[in-house]
Amino acid sequence: MDRNTVTGLILIFFIMMAWAFWAMPSEEDLQRQREERALQDSLAQLEQEFDQEFPEEREDFDPDRELLEDLPGIERELGEIVESPAAVGIFRMDDITDTTYTVIQTPRYTATFTNLGAGLSRYEFQNYNTWDQQPVQLIGDTTRSAYVLGFLSSENYNIETDQILFRQISPAGTIELNGNQSESLQYALELENGGSIVYTYTFHADRYAIDLDINIQGLQEHIIGNSVDFGWKPSLNFTELDRTQDGFYAGAHVYAGGVIEDLKIDGPGSDEMMINGTIDWVSTKTKFFAQIIKPEVETSAALISGEVDGPSDEQSTMYHYQSSIQSSIPADGTLSYQLYVGPLDYYELRDFHPTAFDMVEISYAWMRWFADPLVRWVIIPYFEYASNWITNFGLLIILFGVLVKLLLAPLTKKSFKSMAAMKELQPKMKEIQEEYKDNPKKQQEETIKLYRKAKVNPLGGCLPMLLQFPILITLWRYFQNSILLRQEDFLWASDLSAPDYILNLPIAIPFLGDQLAGFVLLMTASMVVQMKVSGGMSGGAAPSGGPNMKIFMYFMPVMLLFIFNNFAAGLSLYYLVYNVLSIAQQFLINKQLDKDKLKEAVEGGNDKKKRGRRRKKK
Repeated sequence: MDRNTVTGLILIFFIMMAWAFWAMPSEEDLQRQREERALQDSLAQLEQEFDQEFPEEREDFDPDRELLEDLPGIERELGEIVESPAAVGIFRMDDITDTTYTVIQTPRYTATFTNLGAGLSRYEFQNYNTWDQQPVQLIGDTTRSAYVLGFLSSENYNIETDQILFRQISPAGTIELNGNQSESLQYALELENGGSIVYTYTFHADRYAIDLDINIQGLQEHIIGNSVDFGWKPSLNFTELDRTQDGFYAGAHVYAGGVIEDLKIDGPGSDEMMINGTIDWVSTKTKFFAQIIKPEVETSAALISGEVDGPSDEQSTMYHYQSSIQSSIPADGTLSYQLYVGPLDYYELRDFHPTAFDMVEISYAWMRWFADPLVRWVIIPYFEYASNWITNFGLLIILFGVLVKLLLAPLTKKSFKSMAAMKELQPKMKEIQEEYKDNPKKQQEETIKLYRKAKVNPLGGCLPMLLQFPILITLWRYFQNSILLRQEDFLWASDLSAPDYILNLPIAIPFLGDQLAGFVLLMTASMVVQMKVSGGMSGGAAPSGGPNMKIFMYFMPVMLLFIFNNFAAGLSLYYLVYNVLSIAQQFLINKQLDKDKLKEAVEGGNDKKKRGRRRKKK
């Protein structure tokens, strides 16, 4: 590897480092965040101590409710007394006082519905576990419906249906679905003036999507503007061991007008975004799971909002994103929605809406033109198809690295030959540097002549990295967000979508952290060997006045160690495989290189040059 190659790679490194410094908060920001966090913790501690000492002073204190246990993941009649708030005007039913629960069980999930808000209050996956192997329960607040219908009443009350007890029309109990079965569940809010709001949920055993129809009759004059908001209110529970990663990828999204809008909050604070017009869908998500609302009626706007209560690098920080859609009540009074609560799986999301997978971060925006086709048409189909025969995803990644190497081999063959030739030319380059050490311009001219005689491209060594660079960026982003690799183990790595730390360091090193990942160490070692084989560390001297090239060659693997250490283990495994195959390819090319022909081309040119000098002397 020559100086130009190294210079290009170092420029790439410094660009990435500059981006990291730019995105990192200043010391003043960190200090302010720490002070705010300390203040919040102090207030929370005081409030907790006060509540424990004087529970009767709490606004939400209810001596009967304090005795109730949390709702478990199966159906349970608690006989709980929950009073509807007084400030809802006509939108209440005084004869409904008990909270009821109905459980929907399918091969994909177990969902608990409540009449407090007439909606979903608990959602547990059948096939996905948290990092500590507990079933994923996605809803942060299980006391009431996650879905909320909101509007302003003619009595000037801000109505939110998650505060209101509905009558359960369907029989309470457990509904089990299998195969292609479907079933419906109904709730009704029947008012004294004869008006009503009726919810009808339809569940399907073979999909995560749930159909919802909300029929509003006799209430148009009681709803100001004939306009309602329907949305998701509670936070989504985090599921990964590293909560900072869950928080980093959490957010709210709107798809409208062919464009996806994202709301992500990086530090303490809150924000919101209003999008007007026709809305395709809104969502909130964590790293691997999401809820999506897709309207099937005409819409006028969407609102997404978020709140973060602490620094993004702290495990205890809480993230709360909400999303809602605004619509006018149709003439027939029925608002229809499709609801998705499930994994960020490409095929599941594609079936729900063709653009829903856009919320998954598979690359930077400026590389989506390359990353989208690669992920959607190559990587995902490969893993989905190949996993039918090979169930270990570590082996699938190794095989994928082999396939990529075979695909790029014809393109990299010429550059590898150039690198092998450069290794053979290093002694001659050293002679030129010594001969013209006081004349840099002449040194450069003679070096270029040497390249031409040997038919060597000094920039050829950059091609393998340039070809790999967009693939690496795509795999870097996708492997960390891929539900396919989540909790898939290989050798010592328990989760290929997360770092495979094997060593603890006594101190935390900036950018590196306080742990070292196993596959990254092997990848770094493979890069050192590759540079040895390619000639990057063969001892050739640098041009006059230039730095020692060996320093740069050792700097490159260390640089990538810092960059890759906190990335997904699957990415480091892939790059390790690619490097090993590159070593084998370079070794074979070195053996096949016609060194005698290369020497003859160089020395033949030198002989002519010497004869020319002798004629001038005569």
